[in-house]
Amino acid sequence: MTSPAAADPIDTPRPRVRLLGLAISARAFEIRDFLSRSVVTFDWVELDEAAARRIPGIRGLDDPGLPVCEFPDGTRLFNPTVANVARRLGWVEKPRRKAYDVSIYGAGPAGLSAAVYAASEGLNTVLVERDAVGGQAGNSSLIENYLGFPQGISGGELAERARQQAVRFGAEILRLREGVYAVFAERGIHVDLADGTQLSASTNICATGIEWRRLGLPDEARLQGLGLFYGAGASEAPMCTGETVYVVGGGNSAGQAAMHLSAYAREVVMLVRGARLADTLSDYLIQKIQGTANIRVVTGCEVSALHGDRFLEAITVRERASGAEQHLATHHLFVCIGGLPNTDWARDTAITRDGSGYLVTGPDLTPAMLAAAGWPLARAPFPLETSVPGSFAVGDVRHGSMKRVASAVGEGAMAVAFIHQHLATL
Repeated sequence: MTSPAAADPIDTPRPRVRLLGLAISARAFEIRDFLSRSVVTFDWVELDEAAARRIPGIRGLDDPGLPVCEFPDGTRLFNPTVANVARRLGWVEKPRRKAYDVSIYGAGPAGLSAAVYAASEGLNTVLVERDAVGGQAGNSSLIENYLGFPQGISGGELAERARQQAVRFGAEILRLREGVYAVFAERGIHVDLADGTQLSASTNICATGIEWRRLGLPDEARLQGLGLFYGAGASEAPMCTGETVYVVGGGNSAGQAAMHLSAYAREVVMLVRGARLADTLSDYLIQKIQGTANIRVVTGCEVSALHGDRFLEAITVRERASGAEQHLATHHLFVCIGGLPNTDWARDTAITRDGSGYLVTGPDLTPAMLAAAGWPLARAPFPLETSVPGSFAVGDVRHGSMKRVASAVGEGAMAVAFIHQHLATL
């Protein structure tokens, strides 16, 4: 992403997507974030009053038509949703089949891996993703410990390469689609998508991952995208130039965010609940953080309040041991404190979840669990298979998963091997 000079004419078409608007705009952030995670090269143009008025149909900075998304052919969408932008880019498609061998839900590393292996082995494969391809890994500005990339690779680029690979083998990828109701029948799964489309498949793989954990503070939802962000904030880093920004969390996602932001911000402050980074952070990241002059780590603390009317203006940080609080001015807070599994859809099904909502699979399914779920087969569940025959779970959504990109990719491939065995019995 680049930011053109202020003198760049607003009404001159460009050979790539441009987004024009206010930096402090939740809608503009949503689109920037989606385009960034989708590895779309785009120009962000921050408008002043005079520039806004030069856009046909826009009366000024308070016009409800902002932000404006401009496409290479010069056409514009005013105050578009992410779905509007994706549709204009040609990414929203209808399924080509009524029934598939395997349907995959979630296009993070695990789901993409499953799509590559299933399609390459001749299975009719459809992958359904409700947001940008890449899942939480798509938020990572640089993954440095993934096999085969000694210089590291961004999560978005890794996901885009995997998407292209899956498509080349014949997998269908339905972006910005979400399943709202699932029925598990004797010979497969039947899913109603939010847009009314129905999908049927002989087997399915759940790779829906986790949702970012919230702070649980007043005004959190109101300030999301207005200075409060979840994840590494790759698209927002250029907006932090010369500022002091805060990253909440002590895990690898927080460490990666801090390193990325440090290239732009005057100072990056990591706020960590625990006593030391070594308890939660990989050693290579600890060394990089300790060697970066403008990153400061504060342990034993937590954010206790958010402040701001139209956008984030300050935070309150509490010392956990003493209860002492500090009021700190900032316009950027990045929250990277893990997540919760995206499995609400399984509540009314026979799929077993653990106490935290993760899907239980394979040998972790006890005889009592299988009996309660009505497991109908003489054989035991395959590894990665849930308590519903032919339904598998991979990646972060699965009970006991490693929460690493490499293990998620491996599970996606493994699930396809077990799907072949299951299909052979039908």
